[in-house]
Amino acid sequence: METPRGVARAETIKPKGKIGSWLLLGHGAGGDVGSADLTAVTEAAVAAGVAVALVTQPYRVAGRNAPAPAPQLDEAWLAVVAELRRTVKIKVPLIVGGRSSGARVACRTAPDSGAAGVVALAFPLHPPGRPEKTRDGELATGVPTLVVNGDRDPFGVPDARPGLDLVVLPGERHDLRKDPSAVAAAVVGWLRSHDWAR
Repeated sequence: METPRGVARAETIKPKGKIGSWLLLGHGAGGDVGSADLTAVTEAAVAAGVAVALVTQPYRVAGRNAPAPAPQLDEAWLAVVAELRRTVKIKVPLIVGGRSSGARVACRTAPDSGAAGVVALAFPLHPPGRPEKTRDGELATGVPTLVVNGDRDPFGVPDARPGLDLVVLPGERHDLRKDPSAVAAAVVGWLRSHDWAR
């Protein structure tokens, strides 16, 4: 689909039966929507009655590895959200999320996307070895937010607080690939706690 920043791609997977919510997921900076954690979350969420849309940013569709600047990522993401709302017309709560860079985009744009909640996988709290360059402010989404990070993530782990639920998985690093099923279980459990999944 067209965005102000180029062509993005979104693949929607709908569950059988009643849909409880709609989860839009974005990829990490240099990765794609086929990462182990996003795949596991997608499969588990669909099985729990959640429609999932996997969104690929325009720079990745164009074959570039280096991400666009944050304002351009946000602009493209919001254009995709608006287009999906217009064309798919699923009348259920919208949950936005992603992994790493995609998690940051979802957090920053949550108010403008009309999201009911945010799922942030491997949220990069700061660049490795640079805790003073915190991105903690991006987690103030104004809506219920779940963060799933590994306890060995060199990008750091945020603190839980009101409105932010934190799941820290032992032995996991930034890629969350040691036990993707644990990531999926954390996400689906949180969705169920808000009546967004069956």
